[in-house]
Amino acid sequence: MPDQALPVIAVLATGGTIAGAQADATAAGYKAGSFSVGDLLAAVPQLAGLADIRAEQVANVGSQNMTHDVWRALAQRVDALCADASVAGIVITHGTDTLEETAYFLSLVIQHDKPVVLVGAMRPATALGAEGPANLYNAVALARHPDARGRGPLVVMNEDVHYAREIQKIASAGISAFASPNRGRAGVMHGGVPCFYSRNTTTHAAQSEFSLALLEKAGWPRVDIVYAHANLQADVIAFIAGKADGIVLAGVGDGNATDLAVEALTRAAADGVAVVRSSRTGSGLVARDVELDDAALGFAAARDLNPQKARILLMLALCITREPASVQGYFDRY
Repeated sequence: MPDQALPVIAVLATGGTIAGAQADATAAGYKAGSFSVGDLLAAVPQLAGLADIRAEQVANVGSQNMTHDVWRALAQRVDALCADASVAGIVITHGTDTLEETAYFLSLVIQHDKPVVLVGAMRPATALGAEGPANLYNAVALARHPDARGRGPLVVMNEDVHYAREIQKIASAGISAFASPNRGRAGVMHGGVPCFYSRNTTTHAAQSEFSLALLEKAGWPRVDIVYAHANLQADVIAFIAGKADGIVLAGVGDGNATDLAVEALTRAAADGVAVVRSSRTGSGLVARDVELDDAALGFAAARDLNPQKARILLMLALCITREPASVQGYFDRY
């Protein structure tokens, strides 16, 4: 009996540390995106036993330079590959700085159940003990596994599997730099096989009301983040409110800020700028009408989304509505 054909896995590369190179393998400094997707695959010959790999270079940047243009190109390609019945799953190599943002964005605009797995590395490809090859192997193994279907985009780092909505980069260095602080990791990779602990219970992927077409029609609403701190002044918010469609407050504690800042945000909301309160703390819940009277002020609350993910959801929500209670409905569901 002939061997069963290997599943086709598309690998889309965007650059990042996983493709980075150093002048000295023991040095901290490196240049992200130095290697091509072909180089990354060549470093993991074991992939040949897992899948028929089809590789593409979508971008080659450090993820601190991730842009909406790259998101557009990536989402278009992922959508097309999800519609291709010959492709079993998709892996995206990505820099770690904005990996969580790209993952969450895709979880909202890709309306498919096919496995999509994002992967990166904290050490460049030339480093001693680089974990990129092992992470890439696990990403392909996860993308080809039937248990990965219907969970929305996943992230695999350091043998941990995370849901796109939950994962956060929690440290600037070290291979244990990612966690899902509010609801916990989705599972782990054990010997190249996923072991899932939980389901993603928020709206995502095939159930999402959002799409790239909706964003394009709305012209990608501009949403900016204001970081709360002691003595935060109103003029900072007034300046941003004059340019933005929406503002996310990365608030102290339970999404709060100085009285001057809250007054400025209230004026912005009255002028039609969508305002969402989130927390700069890194975990926990920001509920509506608890710390502040959001309904009266015209605000919404991000619940357990961090500021950078709240920005993405607000950008998409603004394609449909600016009414604060309706915006809140999206933050309650997604």
